[in-house]
Amino acid sequence: MPDRKMFWRIIRRLLSANRGRLFVILLALAAGAAITAALLNLQVDAKRRLTTEFRTLGANVVIAPAESGTPESAQFLNDSLFADLSEGMDTSSIPKAEFLYGIVKVAKTPDVSAQSSARLPVTKDQNSGASRDVILAGFAYSGNRPEQVLSPVLVAATQKMVETNIPICDAGERAAAALKLRTGDTVALMNGSKKITCQVQTLPSVGSAEDSQIFLDLRAAQALLDQPGRISLIQLSVPGRPREIQDRIASLRRLPGVDVRPIRQFTEGEAKIYDRISGILSATVALVLVLTALCVMAAMTNVAMERRNDVGLMKAIGGATRRVLRLFVAEAALLGLTGGLLGGAAGILISIWLGKQVFGVSAQPRLIVYPVAVALTIIVAIAGAYPLRRLANIRPAAVFRGEG
Repeated sequence: MPDRKMFWRIIRRLLSANRGRLFVILLALAAGAAITAALLNLQVDAKRRLTTEFRTLGANVVIAPAESGTPESAQFLNDSLFADLSEGMDTSSIPKAEFLYGIVKVAKTPDVSAQSSARLPVTKDQNSGASRDVILAGFAYSGNRPEQVLSPVLVAATQKMVETNIPICDAGERAAAALKLRTGDTVALMNGSKKITCQVQTLPSVGSAEDSQIFLDLRAAQALLDQPGRISLIQLSVPGRPREIQDRIASLRRLPGVDVRPIRQFTEGEAKIYDRISGILSATVALVLVLTALCVMAAMTNVAMERRNDVGLMKAIGGATRRVLRLFVAEAALLGLTGGLLGGAAGILISIWLGKQVFGVSAQPRLIVYPVAVALTIIVAIAGAYPLRRLANIRPAAVFRGEG
């Protein structure tokens, strides 16, 4: 009880004796807390932001057939594996797509209105023009973010697809240019004696091999290529940090007859970029905290000189040195708490504004950052009160005699 009364007397003395110095201390602590909270919030948000942005670049894990002694078995996967991946995985959060590739002949047809079937045997007199070889990509996907495993232009074209009496096929920009195709044209896709007539949707260029391919629904592609129940590969967009992705890959490698490969440009690139951003922000936070501590320490040095008489009196009436120092440390912690609460709140608001200015998207406030910033500010305030330890060496007799 006496310590508590003495503590509040010291606080009142601090508030009334030199308000300019109090303002400087609180300003330094609040500024340090604001910068610390802003940078920490950006650092935490950058992890989520990078993960989200890298997922938009496409799949980061590929499942392909494992090499074996039989060339035929090593060329395809069973498409039942696509459904088996659901075991132990949340398919709503892990987008995935399956593909079947093959070479087919493509020829424009004059009109399909008179055709009675989308699948007819091929005869030479039915072809209105010269046929050309093209890569056919049959595909199917699942998950609520298909643009993470498929080209966004292909996803957009698939979602805008309307019901017609013949199948729809999507032609990449280079394939459409080579075949002189436009949206609405009809083409015949031929593989030996098998044929499918489909209506074309042309796709914008994406700057990859997909520009030279024609895309078709997986089941129709399996029928045309005479590969029922078979696929060439599976692509996944596995969320999480690089270590979590590697753990998921390790679990997928237990599946028989598959070769699971990460797309290292994505997983390693994500890790390197985040490590650099995290390192720069952490170093900046440490520097800010050190400078804040030095500023508080300079102000506390003057406080220690002014408290000589107070400490001498406390010790003269029986106050232990440890109890006296504890009072002043509590005073510093209270200053740190005040500066941390004010500066931490301002820092989170600053981080939202910085995210909007630098990244074009406002940073999401992370609640964990606020108590961490306040705690660090309190630690800095206590560390900055180190000059008050000099008060432990004061002798009451020397103070009362007016000795320096």
